[in-house]
Amino acid sequence: MAKVRMIWFVGPAGAGKTTVAKALARRRRMAVLDMDTLLRPAAEAIMSYAGLDPSDRDSSEYKRLCRDLGYRITMDAALENAATGIDAVVIGPFTKELDDPDWLAQELSAWKGPAEEIEVEAKVVVVYLPSERHYYDRIRQRGSELDHWKLDHWETFRASLVRREVRWRLPEGSVLCFDNAEPLTEEALVRLDRFVFGDGEADERPERPER
Repeated sequence: MAKVRMIWFVGPAGAGKTTVAKALARRRRMAVLDMDTLLRPAAEAIMSYAGLDPSDRDSSEYKRLCRDLGYRITMDAALENAATGIDAVVIGPFTKELDDPDWLAQELSAWKGPAEEIEVEAKVVVVYLPSERHYYDRIRQRGSELDHWKLDHWETFRASLVRREVRWRLPEGSVLCFDNAEPLTEEALVRLDRFVFGDGEADERPERPER
């Protein structure tokens, strides 16, 4: 039976999950499936049609109109990619999904794979920063138009920085908590690579972000 790896990089906005995921993908020639990229054209069109800010990715209006669509598009792409036998990183907050123990199993059970059997090995990297101040500085410094709402409504947005537990039913050692406060070093990448492709440290529990 062939095996394909599907590695979720989850965490709050500003944690740097995309940067970390792409570094691993470059190292191992993996596919990159980023929800922000996959959803962006549709989100801009939907928000504009509704007379709303096409760059908004955080308001209740955006979540009502676009959020679930983004996750559906991302998972459809991830499952289709799995049929090719190519390992992939899947990037997104997955906030609501992480709380549902059965969500991942249901997604994988609905997958229509190729004629030959392919086993999907799922792991999760929870990318985080150690304090709220780290998140604020990172988001401000990256200067993305998609972050305007976050900075203008920080008291509302800050609630999303709470670390969420991965409740999916995964084998022991399938979750790695990755502190991304420091620059991404070769040593850190080697540790991440070992977690994904071999024996590595897992289930490290970070402190909750300081307020």
